[in-house]
Amino acid sequence: MSPSILLGRRTRAIRLVLVMIFIVMVGRLISVQELSHQHYASLSASELTQTVTVPAVRGGVFDRNGEVLAETVTKQTVVADPLLINHPGSAADALSPVIGIPADQLRSLLTEHSGFVYLVHRIPDAEAAKVAALNLPGINLIAETQRVLPSGQLASPVVGSVNWEGDGASGLEYQYQSLLAGKAGSKSLLTAPDGVTLPGGADAAVAATPGTSVELTIDQSVQYVAEQALAAEISASHAFSGTAVVMDVKTGDILAMANLQSTTGSSTTGAGAAPPAAPTTTTTTSPPSSTPHSTSSDASSGPVLVSRSDTLPSGIEEAPNNTAVTQVYEPGSVFKLVAFSAALAAGITNPNQVIQVPASLPMGTYTFHDAEQHGTERMTTSTILAQSSNIGTIEIAQGLGKSRLLAQIENLGFGKPTGLHFPGESQGLVPGSSAWTGTSIGSTPIGQDDAVTAQQILDAYNSVANGGVFVAPRLIRATVSSAGTVSPATASPAHRVIDATTNGELVSMLEGVVSSGTGTSAAIDGYTVAGKTGTAQIPDPNHLGYITGAYVGSFAGFAPAQNPVLSAVVVLDHPTPIYGGAVAAPVFSTIMAYALHHYGVPTTAAATASASNSAIGASGTISVPTGATTEGP
Repeated sequence: MSPSILLGRRTRAIRLVLVMIFIVMVGRLISVQELSHQHYASLSASELTQTVTVPAVRGGVFDRNGEVLAETVTKQTVVADPLLINHPGSAADALSPVIGIPADQLRSLLTEHSGFVYLVHRIPDAEAAKVAALNLPGINLIAETQRVLPSGQLASPVVGSVNWEGDGASGLEYQYQSLLAGKAGSKSLLTAPDGVTLPGGADAAVAATPGTSVELTIDQSVQYVAEQALAAEISASHAFSGTAVVMDVKTGDILAMANLQSTTGSSTTGAGAAPPAAPTTTTTTSPPSSTPHSTSSDASSGPVLVSRSDTLPSGIEEAPNNTAVTQVYEPGSVFKLVAFSAALAAGITNPNQVIQVPASLPMGTYTFHDAEQHGTERMTTSTILAQSSNIGTIEIAQGLGKSRLLAQIENLGFGKPTGLHFPGESQGLVPGSSAWTGTSIGSTPIGQDDAVTAQQILDAYNSVANGGVFVAPRLIRATVSSAGTVSPATASPAHRVIDATTNGELVSMLEGVVSSGTGTSAAIDGYTVAGKTGTAQIPDPNHLGYITGAYVGSFAGFAPAQNPVLSAVVVLDHPTPIYGGAVAAPVFSTIMAYALHHYGVPTTAAATASASNSAIGASGTISVPTGATTEGP
């Protein structure tokens, strides 16, 4: 075959191959551009698309009258894109006086090799407007949320706190985190490989759902008076700390729950309790070390902005937790309610029965005494309670017996959760039958050997105020959706713990404690008051026995005595003087006097008590406004 023919065949073969290759390429091009273009466009976009979380606005916390205790607001945060800033020096000089960051520090931030740098978090609106007016290339404002406490630290151990990310960290903020937080949304952003956001990709994929707000049973005005009265007594009596709780007798609604401490003392009431923290001026939480720069010294740069309306006396601050339910103590004589209620119900005694009370009562290796030395006396059951005789109470408890005494302890709610489910709540420590010793029948009925919370004591006395019916306490009155729909909380469960006849006898006996017994300082002008004082030694956490000279003084009661509306408990840790009748009862009087007027509770026609508002620490008064409201608690 000639070379020319061979060359022609090769040429045709090459042309055929090229044509086939061309056809394949065209087919592939058609497949990519026409048949599969959406798939490849999606792959391309995914390389540049970043899905970011859109946080939900956290629900608010309100008092029973709609006053704001905590809410979330949107603030502006200043950020920079150093890759777009051509003159960092001049930009730093312009920004420095507006946001309060030194120019040399800003210059360092604006020269970082990054497409995104935080300069300052959550600045005031006025500063944000000035930043925007500068119109600096590469300097932008982005929205960030901030928790605001308009009433300062008021009730903060109850309301709780949020962390840097805005999630509940303690108290009700933590307990109702899932409700308050809402549900975060998301959106897609187009970003260049260096992190710079590109236009055209900011369509929201899923909208955020705002959190549900909670309306507390707390009344801000009663809470304020409770904290002021408690703070005054802590200061005057040099106590380490104090607790005061006010409750609606019928509903169990907690109207005030004050938890304060001295910044100079240290508390050992609770097991393993630590000394109070050093005083602080704000609850602003510092960001974690990995968080981008936030250098403004203003409190608004933090996740929580606290109003400067916090007006506690110098040296007094809010406790680090809600000690009313988290801290236990030996209650002392306020616990005598258990033995008397059980003994009256069992027919062991009656209010007018005369009992011979000796000067002392040996029991095993221990001898019990009354607070004041006396010879053998004949006292009625009512007098034994009014004068808080330890020996007389033990004699009544001996007639009652261990089993019935322990049953009544459980019946009145001790050693069990209150139903609040508050974070860190203690159910108390009540030794069972197997843990009893030869002296337990003496120590238990007078409030030793048991460890309780202030709220448990109040629950028991509130049962007497409520006609012998135990009603569980509650802190949540309603929830409010982001659309404004109000959903009332479930009513507190209730059950009878004391029969009506016995309860009526107890009310009269407790009224005698205030009219002529150890609780006269709890009296309120125009109202009859019933209640009981308590003075208890503080156990030594390191050794068997008690701390010398260390006591807890308390008072629990209700008013008006014969038609109760409000109940309250006051507890002082390490006060001087030590007696509950001297330190806790006057605080009860001041708080209860205000609350009764605040809710328009009619005065008691038969009341002969004299006002004791001025007895707070013997150092002043809390005045009750003349225009008392008539709203129901």
